Amino acid sequence: MNQILKLIPSQMRHQLNSLLNLKIIYRLKAAISIIPNTRSCLTSIILLLSFTIISVPIGLYFNFLKFGFVHLNLAEIIKLIAICLFTPAITEEIFFRVLLLPHVTENVSPIKKGLWGCISLAIFIIYHPLNALTAYPAGFPTFMNPFFLLLAGFLGIICTSAYLQSGSLWTPVAIHWVVVAGWLLLFGGYERLNT
Repeated sequence: MNQILKLIPSQMRHQLNSLLNLKIIYRLKAAISIIPNTRSCLTSIILLLSFTIISVPIGLYFNFLKFGFVHLNLAEIIKLIAICLFTPAITEEIFFRVLLLPHVTENVSPIKKGLWGCISLAIFIIYHPLNALTAYPAGFPTFMNPFFLLLAGFLGIICTSAYLQSGSLWTPVAIHWVVVAGWLLLFGGYERLNT
């Protein structure tokens, strides 16, 4: 890749970098500043319910999910919910949705949106096993589990749909946050990651 970049004149490379930086800044500002309207909130609720209706029976049937309340005190539960808001919800949604997908205000064809959506989804799914192999070894058995990856892929589709419909960072963040916190607290996720 560096060899290819060297073929581009330095002034043009600088201009390309500047354009890319401007696009990233624009997307981030636009996604953060848009407060979801009633329609976006209702769409997000429908998407979240759809995810739940499909994923819970699949997860329970294949013994990936196990219903039961986590054995933590109230302070630990509040801390866990707060941590889930920042990572994975906000950090992953900024990277996998906001920075990789065209914003609703950009003039992009549906085909390009679909292509970027597929690329974003593939990277989102691959990220989890790579994360377990590098930064988060405690997640190794879980993040390598095919049912986890299936459910993560479905979550990625739901979050992408919410983002492309609303243009707001906050709709996919809310969905991602509720799903991860619910999994950790109610469906055995905490035990899976901490045993």
